[in-house]
Amino acid sequence: MSGDLIKIATPAFIIDEARFRKNLSLIRHVSDESGAEIILAFKGFAMWGVFPILREYVSGAAASSVDEARLCFEEIGSPAHTYSPVYKENEFGSILKYSSHITFNSLNQYRKFSDQLKNYSGEISAGIRINPEFSEVSHGLYNPCSPGSRLGIIADDLPDGLPEGIEGLHFHVLFESDSYALEKVLQIVERKFGKFFPQLKWINMGGGHLMTRRNYDVDHLISVLKKFREKSGLHVILEPGSAFAWETGELVATVEDVVENQGFKTAILDVSFTAHMPDCLEMPYKPKIAGATDPVEGKPTYRIGGNSCLSGDVIGDWSFDNVLKPGDEIIFLDMIHYTMVKTTTFNGVHHPSIAIRLADGRYRLIREFGYDDYKNRLS
Repeated sequence: MSGDLIKIATPAFIIDEARFRKNLSLIRHVSDESGAEIILAFKGFAMWGVFPILREYVSGAAASSVDEARLCFEEIGSPAHTYSPVYKENEFGSILKYSSHITFNSLNQYRKFSDQLKNYSGEISAGIRINPEFSEVSHGLYNPCSPGSRLGIIADDLPDGLPEGIEGLHFHVLFESDSYALEKVLQIVERKFGKFFPQLKWINMGGGHLMTRRNYDVDHLISVLKKFREKSGLHVILEPGSAFAWETGELVATVEDVVENQGFKTAILDVSFTAHMPDCLEMPYKPKIAGATDPVEGKPTYRIGGNSCLSGDVIGDWSFDNVLKPGDEIIFLDMIHYTMVKTTTFNGVHHPSIAIRLADGRYRLIREFGYDDYKNRLS
């Protein structure tokens, strides 16, 4: 991407239609070849302004709340596969209205709402989230199999089998993982929970399947899914989030000032890490910037800072080919998945605009944000 991005005022999230369609084509290919149903997880990507494109390739989505389920129903045009750690009594009626599958995190939650589910027999399929007590996710923040995890039921807690009415199992133990990690998990799931398969209709393998990442072994994934389907006899569902929007767009910002303190030069942008790129601070990780590298002696080097009052709203040092000055454009790469859904208006900083670069090269502004968006959020 180059300076032609100034056609959209910064800061702005800009998704590229051609790259988005490339990901969608690969995902549909995996689904067609493996026989697995692949749906979008809203927790990773919920930019509904491009759902007309999405609907050309997939027909479903996974929701984690009543609002996500409603968004699926209204903007995807189909009821959601819904899972939440807990359901609230005053929201469950709407969950039923907007869902085709509902997965429960605990037996207590299932028992609490099972009578209501009986009124939707044949319309809504109930499932239980399981915890296979195995995950290769190394970062604790994202590992649902950590000791004492609140997420899912372990095999030892099902000595009497599954409750009547449960038709599916759901696990989610991957994070930006490959097909070989999935293969290992499936071996353990089959060993611990395979005895329940004959009474089930489906199994949801959650998200974390980063099949659109470069060098991902797509053929191996297809093979793993086909073999599991044939052996288990179950309908297989995958619900990746990142894979749909992986490397499909950027967050474009502008340098507003350059300050120096004790030899450190900081370029302050019109965008915030804590408000607009929280994953960078949570994981943490250093995002990629177009045209920039890790520090190189002799080249103009800057710390990049955000526009909030948080002292730690800075991340990393980069070297550039040229001296940075106010008005220069900074392009953060691969910022469309997860980053967008986690944004806030901390300090009242404006949410970045949302735009799309169309297949013909033109730009279309989808949404701008202003004072009313900030004001109406808290009162």
